[in-house]
Amino acid sequence: MKGQTAVAPVALSQGSFLVIEGPIGVGKTSLARRLSLSLGLEVLFEEPESNPFLARFYENQRAYALATQLFFLFQRQRLLQGLAQADFLRAGVVSDFLWAKDRVFARITLDDDEWRLYEQITMSMSPPARAPDLVVFLQAPVDVLMDRVRRRNRPYEAIDRHYLGLLAEAYTEFFHRYQDGPLLMVNAAEANFVESDEDLASLVETIRRIHSGRHFFNPLAAGAVS
Repeated sequence: MKGQTAVAPVALSQGSFLVIEGPIGVGKTSLARRLSLSLGLEVLFEEPESNPFLARFYENQRAYALATQLFFLFQRQRLLQGLAQADFLRAGVVSDFLWAKDRVFARITLDDDEWRLYEQITMSMSPPARAPDLVVFLQAPVDVLMDRVRRRNRPYEAIDRHYLGLLAEAYTEFFHRYQDGPLLMVNAAEANFVESDEDLASLVETIRRIHSGRHFFNPLAAGAVS
């Protein structure tokens, strides 16, 4: 059945922290929004539209990479500091970003001198005290990502295929090495977690079963979890 109906809420353990990650256009925010309804969680979203350098970065990456990256770094730190508030965590939280992913973007966009400065700044910052209870990593081919970026038609997202390809590869490499907690890798190329209740319900059921380790979920295949 297709539609926007929310799956019946099923609470995770009190104070659960769930993160949805993946490259630009893969559907992180849309999925996080639906999961917040399905799992009864609060939401914590990035705010790319508030970054005054982002549109200029897509026009001239070399000139605006550092300013864009540092703005996002401080924004992510500020947003995650709110997780220390007991009231916010009482119902649990689903977020569309992981603190550690900031380095994925930085390593691609910054030159060597800027990278060294970025490293000095991040080393002086206190990382968030709260690690996610589960990270859901959404994967899709570059053609799918490009199509989804075009369809959402955000004025500031003049993203070229080469950059998006580098980003997708960097994400895959990052999560190949990820050891900070449970990880669920999801084939999001053809799944429709926004409009398909069946796809969403299958993912929710999978999330509820994961307590540790690395897993792969393909919603198009029977027996999809490994």
